[in-house]
Amino acid sequence: MSLIIGIEYCKLDSNGRFKLPIAIKKQLEGEDCRFVIRPSIYAECLELWTYASFEAEIAHLQKELNPYSIEDRKMLRILSAGNIVEMDTSDRLVIPGEQRQRIKTSKDLVLVSTGRYMEIWDHDTYSRANEATTDYAAKVDERLGRTTSVDSE
Repeated sequence: MSLIIGIEYCKLDSNGRFKLPIAIKKQLEGEDCRFVIRPSIYAECLELWTYASFEAEIAHLQKELNPYSIEDRKMLRILSAGNIVEMDTSDRLVIPGEQRQRIKTSKDLVLVSTGRYMEIWDHDTYSRANEATTDYAAKVDERLGRTTSVDSE
C-alpha cells in the first residue's frame, strides 16, 4: 500500500458520492480500486482505507487479539465493521447511507491523510475539531523528543 499524503476538499453529491481528488488518486496508481469505509472510534469522522491496507489491518488484529476473549471479539467486530466501496468510471466513491448519517455531513468534505488511511470529515466538524488549543509542539517534544548531550549543553 502506498503512503497517502495530503489534505483535500471535496463535494458530496445528492447520491452520497464524492470524487476522489486527483492528488490522492495519483498516489494510489496501480492499487486496487476497492476501498473500505468504516467509522472512526476516535472522532466524528470516517476512515477510508484501500482494500489491501484494510485486509492487512484485519489480519494484524486477528493475530493480536484473542478469539476466546469476549472483549477482543467485540473489538474485532467493531474494527472490522466497514463497507467495501469501489470507484466508478468517474472516480467517485459512494459513502453508504448509515456512514453518512454517522458524520452528519453537509456537502463539504475534507479528506485528511494519516499515512495508512484517510479520514473523511464534514468540513464544519473538522474545523471545530482543529480549533483546540493543544500545544502540539510540546506534545511532540514530550512523546518523541530525545535529550542528547548536545541538547543539555
